[in-house]
Parts: sequence; structure tokens; C-alpha cells
Amino acid sequence: MSEFAAPSSPLLAAHELLFMRDDLPIFGPLDFSVNEGEALLVQGSNGAGKTTLLRVLAGLLRANAGHVEIDGKPAQHELRARHTAYLGHLPGLKADLSALQNLRYLCGLHGRRPKQTHEAALHIVGLTGFEDAPVRTLSAGQKKRLGLARLWLSPAPLWLLDEPYANLDLEGINLVNRMVQAHLRSGGAALITTHGAYAAPPVRTRLLEMTRATV
Repeated sequence: MSEFAAPSSPLLAAHELLFMRDDLPIFGPLDFSVNEGEALLVQGSNGAGKTTLLRVLAGLLRANAGHVEIDGKPAQHELRARHTAYLGHLPGLKADLSALQNLRYLCGLHGRRPKQTHEAALHIVGLTGFEDAPVRTLSAGQKKRLGLARLWLSPAPLWLLDEPYANLDLEGINLVNRMVQAHLRSGGAALITTHGAYAAPPVRTRLLEMTRATV
């Protein structure tokens, strides 16, 4: 049985989505959707707007044109907050708090998946023994793993993952793939940016190829 309620519409759909900076187009217009149990790979070279697209979908930036729907409804702020979990390039962690304190703080803000514990999430991502370690003492790869632990605890059905394989070794890459597989099996979905297909989860996948927009 799916952990998330099955929607009658795509978990996320974008229609004629366009973003501009200094009157120059960064991407778009784009039309795409992400369904339950599916991963959408967003590929493109540097400057194609992959990170900007995820920030727009997460509600951190405002599109210049077009609109986004979540479960068939306009993606207002509260709806995005409930339905999407964003893992960006920056860890989004408090350096002077411990790994466990960061998870407790973030779950207090954004909620926690039922029957999941902070300690179990740290074990899943390979950070057992680092519960009390201040984040400022962790390596880049360990900080990425802590971000993955927060992602795993999130109750949001749609994951927005910006280059999730960065700063990870082969074991870490396999960890991301296993997490995405489990999330999709539970009825969730994922939108993943990547420079190429060398690292992609072995799940049902569609491709969105982005190129630098032209005037």
C-alpha cells in the first residue's frame, strides 16, 4: 500500500514556466509533470537553469510566467511546504548544532514521517556515532548525508534533489539510489538534476533536457 495518498492528478505539473533574470531568459517556457512512483531527471549543461528551476518549484524564486500545480491545485506556499522537500547545493544546516539537534530542529519546522526516528535516519545514511558531532566538524560528504537523513524523515511526497550525488563516494551514490527507490515504492516521486546519466537511480524515469534559453 502506498504511504502517500494516491492523487488523481500528477504530484507536480508545470505549465509554460518561464524564468528571467535582468530581462534575459534563464529557462523556459517549460511544460512537464511528475507522477507518483516516478523520477524525472533534469539534465543540462552549466547555465541551463537546472538549479534555478528547482528553486522556483520549491517556492524560493518566483517565475516570470506560467504556473505550477501540485496534486491538481495551484501551488500556493502552504501547499508547496507540505508536499515538497528540497535538497539543494547548500546543506541548510546549523553549524554549531549537532547532527541530531539539526534533525530535531528541522523536523520541528517541517514535520516528520510517521514511525521514523532521528536516530534511525542517521543510521540509514551511515552517520551512527556522529549524533553529537557539531555540524561544523563534519566533512562535505557527511553534511550531504545529514541532508539526506532530513530528506528521509520528511513527510513530503515530492523530493526536489539538486545534484544529490555531489560530494558523495560510490557508497553514497548507492545510498541515494536506494533512498529514491524506497521513496518511489511508497508512492512518492522525485525530480533530480544531473549533468549526465552517469548517476541516475534505477527506477522508472523520464527525462527533461534543459538548454540555455535564448531571447
